[in-house]
Amino acid sequence: MSRWERALDAAGVHDPGLRADFGRQRDRVSRYKREVTLAAGLLLPDRMVPPVIAAAAFMHHTDTLLDSGPLAERRAASARWRRDVTESLAAGRTDDPDLRPLLHSVEAHPALRDRALDFLAAADADLDFAGFATEADYQAYVDGYSLPGFMVVASLLGPDGDQSAYRAACRTFIDASQRLDFVNDLAEDLAEGRLTVPEQTLRAHGVTRADLEQARDLPAVRALLGELLDLADRTLAEGRAVVDLVPAAHRPMVRCIVGVEELTGVAARADLSALLRRSASPAKFAALRLLAREYLRARRLRG
Repeated sequence: MSRWERALDAAGVHDPGLRADFGRQRDRVSRYKREVTLAAGLLLPDRMVPPVIAAAAFMHHTDTLLDSGPLAERRAASARWRRDVTESLAAGRTDDPDLRPLLHSVEAHPALRDRALDFLAAADADLDFAGFATEADYQAYVDGYSLPGFMVVASLLGPDGDQSAYRAACRTFIDASQRLDFVNDLAEDLAEGRLTVPEQTLRAHGVTRADLEQARDLPAVRALLGELLDLADRTLAEGRAVVDLVPAAHRPMVRCIVGVEELTGVAARADLSALLRRSASPAKFAALRLLAREYLRARRLRG
């Protein structure tokens, strides 16, 4: 029996059709973020792997609807998806193979229901994105879109019962992660017409949008990018508190999530001017070493 089949059994997924639905979602998640399926399979208790895959697949499908096609089509598709998900969750059943794994996961993890609905309700924040005038606007985006999205999966990894303190720590972590993503994906976002650095921050450094769009390797541009990465690093250091707030069995996975962000920050800082042309990726050896270290910890926890 494969590790995946054992995970499905542990999660109570016995119906052949439902197992096939989960398998398709695992394949989809693997195509866009192979490291998620790899880390989940190695680091989490078996019973947690299928719901985490289902939650990640739900997020990816929602994001794809938000990102694909003209705005009017994206808005209509998002509204249909929100209606379908809301009605399916209310009824507790669905014929949609893309939703059956989510509904099964909600049965075992009821908090996932509200987190999924929170994320759907936040979708318009990304559809209506028009840049940030101030840092406060960026922080509002984190509250309104980034955090609800992160909590879809994070709620599964958190403590049972009250998650208030955990959610606050997740908010700090996702602030750092989102800022790092915006810096690291700067060239890609600009190519799509999205400027994710607040105008207030640009003015403070004497940098223009054209400087970034034309990839001008100027001292002021490098200083801007360095300061944004510094801020992300400081916030991420605070966000590490999230590790101690999850059950012991989930800590290897959460440490890996935080560690990948730290490695991405190191890679981004290695060549600031290169961020004007492409994203940076964690060094493969360092990422594998992180995964191996947490895998050994996970095995010790499982006895």
